[in-house]
Amino acid sequence: MSGTGTEETSTSTTSQATTGAVTGGSLVGPPAAEIRSASAPRVRVERAVVRRLAARVEGLTVVEHRGGAVPRPVAQAQSNPSGPHEMTVMDHRAYAAAARSGSAGLGEGYFRGWWHADDLVGLLRMLIGVMRPIDRRRDRLHALTRPLLDPVRQLRRPNPDRDRRNVRAHYDLGNEFFAAFLDETMTYSSAVFEHPTMSLAEASTAKLDRICRKIGLTDAHHLVEIGTGWGSLALHAAGRYGAHVTTTTVSAAQAALARERFAAAGLADRIDLREVDYRHLTGTYDRLVSIEMIEAVDWREVPGYLQTCARLLRPDGVMGLQAIVMADQRWARARMTEDFIKRWVFPGGSLPSLTSIADAVTRRTDLRIVDIEDLGLHYAETLHRWRDQLLARWDDLASLGVTEELGRLWDFYLAYCEAAFLERHVSVAQIVLAKPRWRPDGVAVRSR
Repeated sequence: MSGTGTEETSTSTTSQATTGAVTGGSLVGPPAAEIRSASAPRVRVERAVVRRLAARVEGLTVVEHRGGAVPRPVAQAQSNPSGPHEMTVMDHRAYAAAARSGSAGLGEGYFRGWWHADDLVGLLRMLIGVMRPIDRRRDRLHALTRPLLDPVRQLRRPNPDRDRRNVRAHYDLGNEFFAAFLDETMTYSSAVFEHPTMSLAEASTAKLDRICRKIGLTDAHHLVEIGTGWGSLALHAAGRYGAHVTTTTVSAAQAALARERFAAAGLADRIDLREVDYRHLTGTYDRLVSIEMIEAVDWREVPGYLQTCARLLRPDGVMGLQAIVMADQRWARARMTEDFIKRWVFPGGSLPSLTSIADAVTRRTDLRIVDIEDLGLHYAETLHRWRDQLLARWDDLASLGVTEELGRLWDFYLAYCEAAFLERHVSVAQIVLAKPRWRPDGVAVRSR
């Protein structure tokens, strides 16, 4: 998984890698005497602005509590988007961060321990609702400047080395860290809960099976996968369907564990794992799957990404694409701005919209979109369970080399994403695309 596109705030040409962004400072913070004085002119203005805005949000109360340890994060069985919510400010730097950097600053204040809330998901859902009318005004303003600025924005050239660094900044945090909150399938993408009593592992497997069935995968097919993850789709396709699989990743940490899993399952002879950029893949394949990989592709390069997918497929081939998407109305503006995820979690990430995907498919490929299924609320449940598991393992994180700051960053990240899916601010879709000579099985019509 990558970003959610939730409340973007400022245009940026550079982003910090996760590991470099969260290493400094203590969550407890400096002694009270060392905290910038709330009476300093600049701090006083920032504090006044944030508190005035917060006072206009019905159901939100901001209280101040300076000094002491930051409370341990807690999970709620169910979030409350309407409140009441209490946001406790522990350090006045929280005001400056939020005032200057929007969601990126709000998130930084949380993971650095400058503020906290008991129902974090509910608070973030409330703030998304508050921002909707503001976003609509910003979208209209951006529409006026887009014809002038877009030609300049298109000038950024593809850079596989930069993309590799960005991906590794997210995925090479350590396999043990991800295993602390993922289920045993090590699937880092939306599960599909076919009934409410499903375990997360069962729902992850249901998702993998769903996409394999949609593309009509059989043991006669050679499948290429863009974005190996820790190998769950490759294992499912080779183990349950008997397909031969070629899969690729640029994350060294993921590749190492995936190879171990392939060998342990006795499937190493059916799965060819390559550590290459997707643009360097060669050959042609019967089927192609890419699950939540497109979000790591810069918006300017999505047409080329889909063109590569089309090139890799045989004339009767089929592609299964699972993508986190934002609303079409927001995409033109949001792609150019930086939010919490782009700055602190997934540098270089960029969410597409359904229309932007369809436009790229139409302009640059011979693929046809033959099916789309929305799974947004399934992702909200997936994220809820990931966060519950992360907080249940909170005391174990230090032994995995995870600082408390990094743990709080991921707590905010998972809560931020869950809130966005619950509020339909973003969604996730499974999209099936087919080459011109593909024909669905079981259709009782004469071939012409």
